[in-house]
Amino acid sequence: MEDSEESGRTLGGIDFPAIPEVDGTPYPGQPPYTRGIHSTMYRSRRWTMRQYAGFSTAEATNQRFKLLLSEGQKGLSVAFDLPTQLGLDSDASLSYGEVGKVGVAIDSIDDMRRLFDGIDLSEVSTSMTINAPASILFALYVAVAEEKGVPPEQLRGTIQNDVLKEYIARGLYVFPPEPSLRLATDVMRWCAKNAPAWNTISISGYHIREAGSTAIEEVAFTLANALQYADSAISAGLDIDEFAPRMSFFFGCHNDFFEEIAKFRAARTLWHDLVQERYSPKDPRSARLRFHTQTAGVTLTAQQPMNNVVRVAYQAMAAVLGGTQSLHTNAYDEALGLPTEDSVTIALRTQQILSEETGVPEVVDPLAGSVHIEHLTDEIVQSARKKIEEILDSGGAMEAIKRGDPQRAIHESAWSQLTDIESGTRRIIGVNHAEDDAPITDAGQSIDPVLVEAQLTRIDEHRKDRDHDIVASRLESLRAACESDDDLFPHILDSVRNGATVGEVMDIMRDVFGTWRAPSGI
Repeated sequence: MEDSEESGRTLGGIDFPAIPEVDGTPYPGQPPYTRGIHSTMYRSRRWTMRQYAGFSTAEATNQRFKLLLSEGQKGLSVAFDLPTQLGLDSDASLSYGEVGKVGVAIDSIDDMRRLFDGIDLSEVSTSMTINAPASILFALYVAVAEEKGVPPEQLRGTIQNDVLKEYIARGLYVFPPEPSLRLATDVMRWCAKNAPAWNTISISGYHIREAGSTAIEEVAFTLANALQYADSAISAGLDIDEFAPRMSFFFGCHNDFFEEIAKFRAARTLWHDLVQERYSPKDPRSARLRFHTQTAGVTLTAQQPMNNVVRVAYQAMAAVLGGTQSLHTNAYDEALGLPTEDSVTIALRTQQILSEETGVPEVVDPLAGSVHIEHLTDEIVQSARKKIEEILDSGGAMEAIKRGDPQRAIHESAWSQLTDIESGTRRIIGVNHAEDDAPITDAGQSIDPVLVEAQLTRIDEHRKDRDHDIVASRLESLRAACESDDDLFPHILDSVRNGATVGEVMDIMRDVFGTWRAPSGI
């Protein structure tokens, strides 16, 4: 294979091979993709540096986006505030005190216009971390792009759209599992026909790991969820090759350096094997696991926060050595509050130094052949596969979630980790080891309450300025679609184009679908 004969960059007078040979292991770019999904990986194209950002109002977040793009970021990643994540408008009673706090408030098409003002959506790749109301926020994005003259087929990016992990780990679900899965599948179907370059779902292990799972559980529960989405799409009439190439994944990267590298290699291997066995795709892209990585928020400490710069750097290197396609590096002050411009710049610089100064990206899968890495990879593949098969044998991810099986497993793992930290068995620098007497200072960015008031004024003005009859008509069409087997996304898109708010669309679906509570005892 030609790639094996290429050489990497000369460092210290030594010409490193781009792809070291490993006996009996397929090259990168070859099934089962243990060593990477592309033959030359970062030597041909670096990973996307996609810093997660969102706070306060659309205008304030727009300025942060422009700062990050000017500093060299390659893609945008939108953090929405808690009311938006739950499909509540900013002036809803339950939104009080949470507007703009942990992300940007988006209530209507007016907010989405402001969020991307002056940004060319035909050039930028956008990721949106949104789940229960994912179809609504994606519809707003599509509508704004069309206003800018960018048709859906030119849009590039990802919508998380992974509600199953909300039931398992994060808790920001609204509807029962079945209609939630219907909504996710409808987006996949619409994008397969209209937005072929858009990643329709990002199945997330990150939140599962943040909730306390082990690395093996992160892989197992994430891939089991992915199989559930695939089965649902096929049941809805799609062929595996129509949607699987645009499925993507999202993992966390923690402190155990070698385990994390092996975890990513194992996940690629497992996904390839499972897709081949269950669906027999004709398109090889259907079995390639593409993933975004975020360094582990749960590992950040409020004590000695500058230590987090070091933690994030090691985690970022593990993600790159593991073959990630895009990466977010956390800011060192996130355990204290919203990151500042200085801290997010350092986080981005961490990726840029890794890319341009270390030489790491010049060699494809440089740790392949390591006895330890290969052993860990095989161990994670076998252990995660066993858990996946247990889930499938008991009815699949949906039924397991309804019983609370993965939820209980994560709680047990989280308790075990906490016990280890409290006993000192697991050392955390600055927390239970190498402590100092320095006080924990209040850092991070604060939200100006005036901006929140402006958001409330804006949504009031939006409602006054729109055509109420058209909005009511579109929402009634959506209600009828929810009560039938009709595709929902076209009706959602039509509603928000004509001025319906996020909360109003969600209210229609709540009326029809109802809400859901987790099983007791979890």
